[in-house]
Amino acid sequence: MLKYYFDRLALLLVNQNNILNNESKLGGAVLAFGGAILFSTKAVLVKVAYRYEIDTASLLMLRMLFALPLFLAIGIYYGQKHKSDVGILRARKWPLLIYGLMGYYIASFLDMEGLQYIDASLERIIIFIYPTIVVILSYLWLKERINISQTISIVVCYTGIIIAYRGNVQIGDPQQILTGSLYVLGSAFTYSVYLVGSQQMVAKVNSRLYNSVAMCIAATAIIIHNALTNGFNLFDFPTEIYWIALVISTLSTVIPSFMIVEGIRILGANSSSIIGTIGPISTIILASIFLGEQINSTQWIGTFIVIGGVLYLMMAKTKTKSVETTSVDIKKA
Repeated sequence: MLKYYFDRLALLLVNQNNILNNESKLGGAVLAFGGAILFSTKAVLVKVAYRYEIDTASLLMLRMLFALPLFLAIGIYYGQKHKSDVGILRARKWPLLIYGLMGYYIASFLDMEGLQYIDASLERIIIFIYPTIVVILSYLWLKERINISQTISIVVCYTGIIIAYRGNVQIGDPQQILTGSLYVLGSAFTYSVYLVGSQQMVAKVNSRLYNSVAMCIAATAIIIHNALTNGFNLFDFPTEIYWIALVISTLSTVIPSFMIVEGIRILGANSSSIIGTIGPISTIILASIFLGEQINSTQWIGTFIVIGGVLYLMMAKTKTKSVETTSVDIKKA
């Protein structure tokens, strides 16, 4: 009789644990999905800001000035908690400086400059291929072998980009689209350099601390850039510009970055990345609603081909990790 009740109690506890796990995973999925949607609003908001005749450097500076206090506070908080990590970052100050400039200054500037020439929908598709650039850079830089799945993904993604690009050329100025596309492609490349270069440092220090310090480095560079090009002319813009910059810095930058980090913690990087493929579609829909951008069938085909290529890359990573985990478990047994 006692055994029966203990068995029932154990079953109840297991079921309760499964329910909590499922709720936690649902919460992680909601965070990853919401973060991707919020990130996707940035390109649309930047395009809206350009209607008020603001230049890229000034808009980027306003965005960073609103975001900087938040990242400073985060950096100080995690610096106090991980004092040994601060010492590591000081010892690696030059690589940290380079990666901070690449990831959040140069990449951000090129991306926003590109949006002066191309639609938000095309910008998001080009940016979205950065995982394939990471694969190529990892091969060239870290000598990591490119497998057949990664090769297929790269070919599929760049085929999709060519198709989407041709679709834009059909309805826009070819020279402007080429210029904007090259800017945004440069942004995807420099951000990929930041990711690949940061791998070894993030493995040794707290990721939030590293990210905050890199953001502060970039903000300082942007302030210097704007001072050299425009002086400190920050108060002559329409009121709408300041609201847009505030929304970009918080709703499209800081908040989604933490939502996605938490989603990764709950679901893992690959599952979160797969959910994040909603980003380009979200940008296209938002750009259509708020900017009046029109997308033809050729652009849609290119979009879905790129998304399919990135999804294939993420799923291949998940499968590889599963096989590696199984092999470790067999060796342990």
